[in-house]
Amino acid sequence: MCGRIANTLPIDAMAQMFEAVPANDLPDVPNYNVCPTTQISVVVSGNDRRLISMRWGFIPDWYQSPTDGPLLINARSETLAEKPAFRQACRQRRCLIPITGYYEWTKDTAGQRLPWYFSSVDRAPLVLGGIWQEWGADDPIKTCTIVTTPANDVVSNVFHRMPVLLKPEDYALWLGEKGKGAARLMRAAPEDALRFFRVHPQVNSNRAEGSDLIEPFDDDPIKPLF
Repeated sequence: MCGRIANTLPIDAMAQMFEAVPANDLPDVPNYNVCPTTQISVVVSGNDRRLISMRWGFIPDWYQSPTDGPLLINARSETLAEKPAFRQACRQRRCLIPITGYYEWTKDTAGQRLPWYFSSVDRAPLVLGGIWQEWGADDPIKTCTIVTTPANDVVSNVFHRMPVLLKPEDYALWLGEKGKGAARLMRAAPEDALRFFRVHPQVNSNRAEGSDLIEPFDDDPIKPLF
């Protein structure tokens, strides 16, 4: 589960990176503690690519309110095409979600939650595969979820799943600009793609802010095993 993300990418940089037209209401950056149900920057494609704002937390058509059922911030790639909530979106409404990194948690022997921060080995932005849809008849809102896959052997030292990570050459296929075949992109990233380390427990609070949230917490963090 990818339950919290960080995004420090300037809006102009994101727009240039995807050759996308940016909307005027994009969320502020940097944000080192982006929580579910808040707005995030997302790339969609139609006649052209657009960088727009969406609620992180997919809302199925049949929900009477955003809180009418489970909070769908992640969607499993293995069942994406079968689940009633996701099957139409996975075929017709895929999106790119640019981030700087994301958080996962383990627990110590006392049951305390220990946060870990994941980012690319080369410090480049991460681009996650997502799906989206509009919800609500009168004043529709755009909502999205992050697609996840079973983790590779390195990431599984912390958690058994990871987000689908896309390379620049994958963007057009994921967005549907190159026709069908996006399913083959729903796989774990190579074992040398990510670095990760413990970060301060202050990130456990959704009110925590600041760049120190993504700094190593101890002097000897666990490193990827490659």
